[in-house]
Amino acid sequence: MTEQAAKRMEIGISTFLETTPDPTTGQTISHAERIRNAIEEIVLADQVGLDVYGIGEHHRPDYAGSSPETVLAGAAAMTKNIRLTSAVTVLSSDDPVRVYQAFSTLDAISNGRAEVMAGRGSFIESFPLFGYSLDDYNELFDEKLELLLKIRESEKVSWRGGHRPAINDLGVYPRSVQQPLPVWIASGGNPESAIRAGLLGLPIAFAIIGGMPEGFAQLVDLYKRAAIQAGHDPSKLQIATHSHGFVADTTEQAADAFFLPTQAQMNVIGRERGWGQPYSRATFDAARSLRGALYVGDPEFVAEKIVLLRKNLGVTRFFLHVNVGTMPHREVLRAIELLGTKVAPIVNKELARIEG
Repeated sequence: MTEQAAKRMEIGISTFLETTPDPTTGQTISHAERIRNAIEEIVLADQVGLDVYGIGEHHRPDYAGSSPETVLAGAAAMTKNIRLTSAVTVLSSDDPVRVYQAFSTLDAISNGRAEVMAGRGSFIESFPLFGYSLDDYNELFDEKLELLLKIRESEKVSWRGGHRPAINDLGVYPRSVQQPLPVWIASGGNPESAIRAGLLGLPIAFAIIGGMPEGFAQLVDLYKRAAIQAGHDPSKLQIATHSHGFVADTTEQAADAFFLPTQAQMNVIGRERGWGQPYSRATFDAARSLRGALYVGDPEFVAEKIVLLRKNLGVTRFFLHVNVGTMPHREVLRAIELLGTKVAPIVNKELARIEG
């Protein structure tokens, strides 16, 4: 990696392929329409120069992303440069052999642009669906991550664990174009996850959806110290963040467009998880302040927040999660266009000035 490339910030989109009721019309689009819309979004993101597009795996009616790699593959042949990743793959309830095969196939279709972002899953619907116990939540992830990393490192694999039949010197195909296939660790803020990623020398992605992003500096420090302890080069570490947000021509337009869909979905999740108070406009407005976790505004303001994130955490990649709840497709496309043509150039020009 050149010095110039090291300073550049990767910027992209993440989504769960939301199919929540539109808070204005009450209508709910089909899973099929949302998936087709996502492919259009990926193609546009590639055209406007964004670096990455990620889809999170979920198994519930308000999200259409149960098979991220399949949707990404649908866009792979229609794009040229954008990297295509899960955000996340719930590795604990999946089979690492099939995960590797699916993403190495995506890697072939995209000619070396696939990535896996592996996580435990903050949504747990996949565990009973695929016959796993939540009592094994942590052990499943540790074991399956170990197997996934062995598969990507070697064509023939021998492995034994407690939650999957053993493999004795068997090949896993197809092999990825990229050697090795990129695997990220996703974390919602768990210190053990940061330390694990650092010890393994794997890139890490932090989901920052509340509080102040600068508060994650301690986790970044844990990650880097663990990596150095394990003998990894700290200059080669990659750190991503995933945050909710929206870009429009004016900050007022962005806030007004994004609030109701966000409120509706956050209240659904809040009721499921016992958060207490409903999500209010005051909460929303506080979170979209300069130091808050929502990246909502005009291109200049969103760019300013991303630059601040870089200063505070040293991140190398930023995911803007659009959208949290259902929004008009044309507005989402406009946000992607602005992120690629306005926000990203502002961010990288400013980083070149202050870091160069």
